[in-house]
Amino acid sequence: MTQTAFLNARLIDPEADRVVEGAAVLVADGVIREVFAEAAALERQLAAEGAGGPRAELIRVDCGGKCLAPGIVDIGVKVGEPGERHKESYGTAGAAAAAGGVTTIVTRPDTQPCIDTPESLDYIRRRAVDEAPVHVLPMAALTKGRDGREMTELGFLMDAGAVAFTDCDRVVRDTKVLSRALTYARSLGALVIGHPQEPGLSAGAAATSGKFASLRGLPAVSPMAERMGLDRDIALVEMTGVRYHADQITTVRALPALERAKANGFDVTAGTSMHHLTLNEMDLADYRTFFKVTPPLRSEDDRKAVVEALRTGLIDIVGSFHTPQDEESKRLPFEEAASGAVGLETMLPVLLRLYHADELSLPCLFRALALNPAKRLGLGAGRMAAGAPADLVLFDPDKPVVLDRFALRSKSRNTPFDNARLQGKVLGTWVSGTRVFEA
Repeated sequence: MTQTAFLNARLIDPEADRVVEGAAVLVADGVIREVFAEAAALERQLAAEGAGGPRAELIRVDCGGKCLAPGIVDIGVKVGEPGERHKESYGTAGAAAAAGGVTTIVTRPDTQPCIDTPESLDYIRRRAVDEAPVHVLPMAALTKGRDGREMTELGFLMDAGAVAFTDCDRVVRDTKVLSRALTYARSLGALVIGHPQEPGLSAGAAATSGKFASLRGLPAVSPMAERMGLDRDIALVEMTGVRYHADQITTVRALPALERAKANGFDVTAGTSMHHLTLNEMDLADYRTFFKVTPPLRSEDDRKAVVEALRTGLIDIVGSFHTPQDEESKRLPFEEAASGAVGLETMLPVLLRLYHADELSLPCLFRALALNPAKRLGLGAGRMAAGAPADLVLFDPDKPVVLDRFALRSKSRNTPFDNARLQGKVLGTWVSGTRVFEA
C-alpha cells in the first residue's frame, strides 16, 4: 500500500467553512485517511507507525503553505465525441481538466448525434475511461434527439450510467411532454437539469436587451425570458415533485422565484457560470465573438446580484460550461458566430478574481465548485474529511499569470480571457490519490 502525506498545507474545508493554516492530510487507497490541523501531528503518527514494524511506502508532498482543496466537480462540460472530435476529445478535455484542478467532469449530451440511447452512453463511457485522467460522469438527453417531442428511455439510461437528464439549451416547448418526462423522472429518483429560458423570446438572441444592445444593433433577449422559463419549470416541479437543477441563473429578476421555490421546500438547486460571475455585457463592445455565450452576458447589476446570491447560498453551484468551438465557427459576424467558451483549465484562476476582490471566501468558492455539485449528484467528493475520495487540487491563489490561449490543453482555444492578467495557478491535481497533473 502506498500512502501520500500532504504537509504544510493551507487547507480549504468548504464543509466546515474554514481555512486551516499549516495543516496536513494523509491519503491511502484512494481516499483521505485522516486530516490533521498541524503537520507535526501527522509526523508523530507516521513515526509511531514506523516504530511498530514495516510500514507502507510513503510519498511526501510539501505544499509550502499553498492551498489544498477538494477537486472541482464541473457540471455541464461539452466534449466533442461523438461527431465533433476535432473540437475536443476525452483525452484533451481530461488533460485540460487536470491542469485546471477539475477532478470530475459531468458531460453534456448535446453531441452529434446526441446521447439519447444506452448504446451511445456506453460508447462515451468507454472512451472516457480509456482517454481521460479524471472522473467522467455522463448526462443523457431528456427527450429523443433533444427535439422535445418524446422522452428518452430514462430507466435504461440510468442503468447505463446517466447521472442526470437534460436537453441543455434546447428548451422543451411542449409543457405536456415535459410534465410527463418529469413525472417519470420523479418515479425513478432521477435528477433533471433545466435551462431556464422562454424559448420564443430567447430564439436568435446574441445579447441582453437594453441600451447597449440597441446601440450595437444586436438581436437581444429580455432578462424576463429567464424569469419566465424558471417560473414554468418551478410550477412543474411543484406538480411532479421531481429533483430539479436550473443550470444557469444569470439575472436578478430570476432570483426571487428561486428563493420562493427553496422556501417552499421544493427539491430545487441552481447553478451559474464562471463567465456570468466575472464578465458583463460591456465586454461585447468590439463585437468580440469569444465573449458570445449562452445565455448572453448580462448587465453589471445582474452580475453583482448573482455573485451575492452565490455568497448567501441561494445559488448553489458554479460551472465552467466548457463549450469548445473551432476558429471557423467563431471568426464570423457576431450574430452568426457560435456561442460558448472553453473553461476547464481557466475556471479556477478566473474565479479567484472574486476572492481577490473580497466578494467570495475560498471556502464559499469551493462549496460551489466541489461540495455542492458532489452532493447534488450523490457523490462523496468535495469534502476534506476522513473517508472522502482523495480528489484534490493544490494551487497558489496569489501567483500572477497572463493567460495565453495557445498554451491551453483543449483542442479548441475559444476563451474570452486571452491575455488577461489573473492571480492563481494550479500546482498539482490528484484523482483517487494518484497525481494526474504537476505544474
